[in-house]
Amino acid sequence: MEQKEQWSSKLGFILAAAGSAIGLGAIWKFPYVAGTSGGGIFLFIFVLFTLLVGLPLLIGEFIIGRSTQKDAIEAYKELAPNSSWHLIGRLGIFTCFVLLSFYSVVGGWILIYIFKGVTGELSGLSEAQYGALFGETISNPFLATAAQFLFMVITIYVVSKGVTAGIERASQFMMPALFILFLLIIFRSVTLHGSMAGIEFFLKPDLSKITSETILFAMGQSFFALSVGVSVMVTYSSYLSKKESIPQSAISIVTLNVLVAILAGLAIFPAVFSFGLKPDAGPVLLFNVLPTVFNQIPFGALFLVAFLVLFLFATLTSAFSMLEIIVAVLAKGNDSKRMKFSWIIGLLIFIVGIPSALSYGVLSDVLIFNKTIFDAADYLVSNLLMPLGALLIAIFVPMKISKQRLLEEISAGSSIGKKIFAIWFLLIKYLAPIAIIIVYLDVLGII
Repeated sequence: MEQKEQWSSKLGFILAAAGSAIGLGAIWKFPYVAGTSGGGIFLFIFVLFTLLVGLPLLIGEFIIGRSTQKDAIEAYKELAPNSSWHLIGRLGIFTCFVLLSFYSVVGGWILIYIFKGVTGELSGLSEAQYGALFGETISNPFLATAAQFLFMVITIYVVSKGVTAGIERASQFMMPALFILFLLIIFRSVTLHGSMAGIEFFLKPDLSKITSETILFAMGQSFFALSVGVSVMVTYSSYLSKKESIPQSAISIVTLNVLVAILAGLAIFPAVFSFGLKPDAGPVLLFNVLPTVFNQIPFGALFLVAFLVLFLFATLTSAFSMLEIIVAVLAKGNDSKRMKFSWIIGLLIFIVGIPSALSYGVLSDVLIFNKTIFDAADYLVSNLLMPLGALLIAIFVPMKISKQRLLEEISAGSSIGKKIFAIWFLLIKYLAPIAIIIVYLDVLGII
């Protein structure tokens, strides 16, 4: 059954798809991975692989969704009938379900910190006290689960309103607001005394810092940051008009994604260097280091709340896409079923995510392969399921979709020539699978 809804405009689609890609990976993970992986040289390699690996994969998912106008399972069934390739869609749905179950936990932490910032609880503490506060916050079972529930309720409400009235409308507000808040924070950060050292660290490539780990991390970040591999973009592009250009839309989304990564770095590293803090603080960079930085500048509390709101917007727009891929499969384009399935699946995801929310408190002693429940779920999704999905899609597109159909989809609504098409085809058929396999082997400890 064809999807009944479509994006009301190309801009609406681009903002929603960019919002899906711009989330924890771009604003939280990218800065701390860049900080621990060489700064400017990591950024350079990340941009390179985003263009050579992430972009071709993104176009591939767009072709699958737009050409069939169907959900993440039915799209594969139409393109490869009487085969098992639809399992790629099912893998994507499972991955998004697990991902949102612990992603919503971090969304809850952000909500808690926004409340603490507004009430003044984040003012006047030392770096050690911020660390202790973060530990107390995430180990509080009531706070952690209540905030996670509130985050999921917001996500469910928006998705239940539909593609146009819900996801697109929210994204059209949240994404511009995200960029405006970023610019305000960057202006404050780069005008601090000593900020130039942070700018140089982040933007000036230092070839001496290149390691195999830097290259592998940058390669992995390049396709994780675009939401490829979980068929979210298959679902989003199934609502895209045949009149729109797939390559232009994909390039716009990649550009926004890279821009946000750069903005995140410019918001964080100048301030971190200005106050003599370490850029390689890791995952606690947002909740420990940044409050310390903002606490030492005029109107710092206001800028911290602004950054947390920005982070919330990015996290929510990604959450919308994760829930949407599941709801789209169940609702089958029937708008009357959308609200029911949004609430059923959303609440089920919340319940499944409760152990992750409690894994730093009452369930901290429960370990899976020496990892907390939260960390184990994160490892399963980020290091195993997502690269597997990306690899299968990279194999599926050139193998199961005829070259003629691929050319027609890429050419629709654009003037892409055969030479550009040939380059894209080579990248997705050869470079993307090889790059993903290398990352996969590294994750598994084989290389």
